[in-house]
Parts: sequence; C-alpha cells; structure tokens
Amino acid sequence: AAPGQAAMYAGLQELGVANGEDLKETLTNCTEPLKAIEQFQTENGVLLPSLQSALPFLDLHGTPRLEFHQSVFDELREKLLERVSAIALEGKVEERYKKLEDLLEKSFSLVKMPSIQPVVMCVMKHLPKVPEKKLKLVMADKDLYKACAVEVKRQIWQDNQALFGDEVSPLLKQYILEKENILFSNDISVLHNFFSPSPKTRRQGEVVQKLTQMIGKNVKLYDMVLQFLRTLFLRTRNVHYCTLRAELLMSLHDLEISEICTVDPCHKFTWCLDACIREKFVDNKRARELQGFLDGVKKGQEQVLGDLSMILCDPFAINTLALSTIRHLQDLVGQDTLPRESPDLLLLLRMLSLGQGAWDMIDSQVFKEPKMEVELITKFLPMLMSFVVDDHTFNVDQKLPSEEKGPIPYPSTIPEAFTKFLQENRIACEIGLYYILHITKQRNKNAFLRLLPALVETFSDLAFSDIFLHLLTGNLTLLGDEFALEEFCTSLFDGFFLTACSRKENVHRHVLRLLLHLHHKVAPAKLESLQKALEPTKQSGEAVKELYNQLTEKLELHKPSPAEVTETPSMELPLPTVPTPASR
Repeated sequence: AAPGQAAMYAGLQELGVANGEDLKETLTNCTEPLKAIEQFQTENGVLLPSLQSALPFLDLHGTPRLEFHQSVFDELREKLLERVSAIALEGKVEERYKKLEDLLEKSFSLVKMPSIQPVVMCVMKHLPKVPEKKLKLVMADKDLYKACAVEVKRQIWQDNQALFGDEVSPLLKQYILEKENILFSNDISVLHNFFSPSPKTRRQGEVVQKLTQMIGKNVKLYDMVLQFLRTLFLRTRNVHYCTLRAELLMSLHDLEISEICTVDPCHKFTWCLDACIREKFVDNKRARELQGFLDGVKKGQEQVLGDLSMILCDPFAINTLALSTIRHLQDLVGQDTLPRESPDLLLLLRMLSLGQGAWDMIDSQVFKEPKMEVELITKFLPMLMSFVVDDHTFNVDQKLPSEEKGPIPYPSTIPEAFTKFLQENRIACEIGLYYILHITKQRNKNAFLRLLPALVETFSDLAFSDIFLHLLTGNLTLLGDEFALEEFCTSLFDGFFLTACSRKENVHRHVLRLLLHLHHKVAPAKLESLQKALEPTKQSGEAVKELYNQLTEKLELHKPSPAEVTETPSMELPLPTVPTPASR
C-alpha cells in the first residue's frame, strides 16, 4: 500500500480490526477471491441482522457499498463527537474524566487515521489533564501537533517555554509592525492619528485576540507572555511592548477571566488607567484612585512597581498623562496658582516619571520610584506657564488701539534654561514636546516658531521619535497656508527636520510623508531645494526610496506648463483654505 493508504489504516491492527493490508494478504493467498471478499465483508461490515436484507436494495439503485459505509461512518462519528462533548459536562467531575480517559486509552492508537482523528482530538480537548505520555507523542509529531485543539496545546506549552515562544514570536513581530505602519501611514490627519482608536477597539486587534485565546485561563502561559514582553522591551527599548502588556491584561478583563485578573497585581490600576486613556484625561476621582494604588505598594512587594512602570510606559498612557498635564498648566494660569501647589499636577508628574523610568527600573531590578527633580516643578513648569501668559498678553495687545510706538512684536527669544531642560530632563522634554504639539494644534504660528529651535537637541533625541513626529506632522496640516512663506519653511525644514534627516532614516520618512500631503502649499522655489535635499542616498532604505518616488511623481503631475506660468503668474497664489472640523 502507498504511504497515504497506510495512514488511512494507521493503528487498526493494534485494536484487532482488519485493514487493507489484511484484505490484500487474504486475496494473495486464497483460491476463490470472490468467496474471500464476501467473507471479509460479512466479518467486517455493519453487524446488524436487519441490514443484511436491505443492502441488496442499495445494489439495485447502483449505490456503491463504499458510499453506504462512508455515510454510516460519518453519521456515527458525528454522534460520537456529540457524545464526547456531552460526557465532558455530565456527572461528577472524577467520573466524567475517568470515562474520557478510558475512551482516549482505547482510541489513541488510531490518532493518525484521518477519519478517526477528530474523535481522538475531541476527547483530548475535553480532558483538563491529558496523560503526559500522550502529550509527548503529539508534540513529537508535527502533523498531530498542528491538528490538536488549543486546549491541548496549552497543556504542551506550559511545560515547553521554547515551543510556546516559537508560537508567540511571529505574533509579537506582527504587532510591532502594525504599530509602525500606523505611525508611518501616508494618511496624515489631525483628526485620525495613532492615538485615535479607543482602548476597546485596539483590544479587538488580531494579535491581542490570538494571544488571549492561546493563554485561555492558564496563569502559567500568561506569565510566560509577560516575561517575553519584558525581555523584548529590555532588548529593544520598544515601548509598543508596554502597550501590548496593558492590552493583553484588559482583553482578559473584558472576558472576565478572573483566574488571571485576580493574580495580576496591576489589574485594578490598569483598569482605572484604561478608563483615563479612553477619555484622554485623568479626572480628579480617578487620580485619587491611581494615587491610592501607588501609595498602597507595601514593603517587600516593591517588585510590582516594575510592572506598573511598564503599564505607565505605554505610549497611550504617556499621551493621556501629558495631555492632562498641559490642561492642568493652563488651568493654573487662570487660577494664579503655582505648579507646586497642585496635588493633581504632582501626581501626573509622578506617574509620568514612573512610566519614563520603566526601562531603567526593569534593567537595574531596583524597584523604587524615581526621585522627582525639584527644578522641574519650581522652574520648568512655571516657564511653560509664562509662555501661555506671553500668548495672552500678545493677543490682548493686538486688540488695543495702537499708539505712536506701533504694534508690540511677539517675543522671539526663548530662555536658555528651557533649551537646557529639554536636553537634560526626560520629563521636562516630554511635557515640552506636548506643549509644542498643543500650540501647533491651536494654529499658533508665533509660539511654534519661537520654540522650534529648542527641538534640534533634546533628551535622547525625543523630538525625532516616531510618535512625536507622527503627531507633529498631523498638527502641521492645520498650518498649511504658512508653507507658502519662505521664512516658515526655512525654520521648519532647514532649522529642524533637515538637521537630522541624514543621520535618522525615520525623520527622512516623516518629512517625505508631510510633503506628500502638503507639497501643493509649499512655495515652488523652496519645494525645488527640498526635493534636492531629500534625495535618497545609496544607504537609504526601501521605504525612503518609495516615498521619494511617490513625491517625485506627484510633483511631475503638479507642474504647470511653461505657457501657463508666463500668462498667469496669479496661479501661484496659495490655495483657499477649507476649515477643518477641529477649528470650528
């Protein structure tokens, strides 16, 4: 028999059931083949007396015996599968599992027989503890391993971290790739950005759902995934692993898997923070709750800070904390209150600090909250508030009737201390960058151009990180008309973007994304010099080359013909702006 046929009968001999090999042998050694076939059919057919007289009817209708036996077999298999599932739910626990174990013992030798395999797999699926010996046999056979249910695989994985790692690894790679694709997406919008999807929507993503299913209620597997995420975060410093850590826990929370949620010490903290992320704001009530969790970390349990810091390092958490901080600072300006007098603001800074310190804490294994620098609260934040005041003062001045001395210019210098803070203090840098995003979203060109020079050198190049550049390019679409002005373009491109393009491929990509979106607004002379400056080098990656080619094609299509240029110079006037919903 061919190997395929051998598999069809795998294991029958062990049970004393005749198979194709036996029939072949009988026919080879007999003198009357037809009698031998009839005897084989009688011995191995369906042993129902009433059936014997009915079978000739099928012969009259030209129905082959194979078809009849196949349909009986399929029907019986369905009934057996239903019965197995029913046994798994009835009677006392020990009894039902005893029945299933006996059934597995009898049927396991047929596990490689394709027609019987589903039954054996179904029995194993319903057993909370498949005998070790059987698990080893399944694990050793690629096809069997592939065919078995996730319930059985969990039992294999929990004692084989390397095998589980092989299954999880491609999913984690896919997750990071999906995040990066969103950050580099060609759709630039202030309304739909990286942070737009709600936490609940994000948790429906394919990777989170697959991991949730793979873990089931198994605490051991959950711990393994968390260990993978910690290790990868340490190895790569990629903060998207922190997002996945929170999303996975909340996905299990959605399914009410108490077996895991009750043993993860971060559960309630993450749940509360998740509600803040949904609202993109930390309100007073939730702030108290979060503070309660942080203050409640007992002596000897400090290790939980490592996990909490990873939850707070999730970019969605940082985004929420930073936006809340900017909002608080504006409120304080209106209340004539200093940052040091606001407990809510101090709590936001404490959580930002814990999140930003996650990598160092997990790396050093020293679990204590990072010390807050006093000057951040006494000097840096009041400086940001003074920028808000500058804007108010300028706006009021503009409205006053002008006297002899003429209009008061907008302050153009920035305190040296501001630049120094952005270079040396991580939290100050994060808040400073969010303040710049805030003024850009308000279309405050003056404030934007004033603070932009401070971004060329920032703490660990945060101003050139993908998340910041993704948000900045989105917000800059609101200042679209300014791109027609030479001065604005020189400050933005020559003064900021191009300082890093050659050494940072990601910056090169973000500038090209922005120009793909706004090229028609940029002054033609400037556009030409930018096209030259942004030309990919031999070292450039495929993504940069692809974007550059797209831009070149767009510019070719956009070029007015020489005749048009000479006749109607007015064509170069900036296009009328369409108000975006954000500005209403």
